[in-house]
Amino acid sequence: MASPHTGEIMAETPVGGRLPERARVSMLKLRLSMIGVWAAVTGIATLVLTAVLLYLGMPIYGVYGIFGFVVAFHFLQWLIGPYLINAIYRVRELKRGEYPWLHEAVAKIAAKSGLEKPPKLMLAEIDIPNAFAYGSPLTGNMVAVTRGLLRHLDREEVEAVVGHEIGHLKHRDVILMMMISLIPAIIYYIGYSLYLSGWFGGYGDREEGGGAGFVILIGMLLIVLSYLFNL
Repeated sequence: MASPHTGEIMAETPVGGRLPERARVSMLKLRLSMIGVWAAVTGIATLVLTAVLLYLGMPIYGVYGIFGFVVAFHFLQWLIGPYLINAIYRVRELKRGEYPWLHEAVAKIAAKSGLEKPPKLMLAEIDIPNAFAYGSPLTGNMVAVTRGLLRHLDREEVEAVVGHEIGHLKHRDVILMMMISLIPAIIYYIGYSLYLSGWFGGYGDREEGGGAGFVILIGMLLIVLSYLFNL
C-alpha cells in the first residue's frame, strides 16, 4: 500500500499548473538516464544470451522468436491489464457526485503535476486500505482507492496517498516497470526452452561431452536467474 505521506507531487508548487523550467529539465534528464540504463542492460543481456544460445545450437530464428513472443505478450498484457484489474478487484469509476472532495483533489494534484488531464478516479470494493495507479492507451490513466482506504483514513491522508499514486502516473512508472520486466521474462522463457530442448531435442551426444545435460543445466540456471531478477 502506498504510505500516507506527501511525495514529490504534493511538494511541488508550480505556477499555472506547470513545472518550473529547471524541474522539467531535471525530469527529462532523469527519464533519459533511466531509458539509457534500461537500453544498455537489455542490449548487453540480449547479446550475451544470443551468443550463448547460438553456441548451444539453437537456431537464430528460435532466439528471435522467443524475444518477439515475450515482447508481444507483455505489450498485450499492458493494453488489457486495466480491464483485468477492474474485473478481479471489482473496480468501478466513481461518479462526480460521489466523494466530490476527492474528485477535486485529484484534479488539483494532476494540474500541479503537469498532467494533460486528470486520471479517472476509481473505487475498488475491498476492505483492505490501499490505492494504486494503472492504465493503458485503451483505458487512459486511472487511480483507484479501496473502500477500506476511505473508511480508515481522513481526507488529508487520502489526498496524500492519491498524490503519491498520481506521481507514478506522472513518471510513467507503469510503462517503466513493464519494460524492466521484459528482461527476467525473456531469460525465463529462454531457460525453459533450453530445459525442454535438453530433454527432448537431442542436443549433442551424451557420451561425447554430455551435450544434453549441459543444455539442461544452462536452462535451469537461467530459470533461477529470472526469479532472482524479480526479488
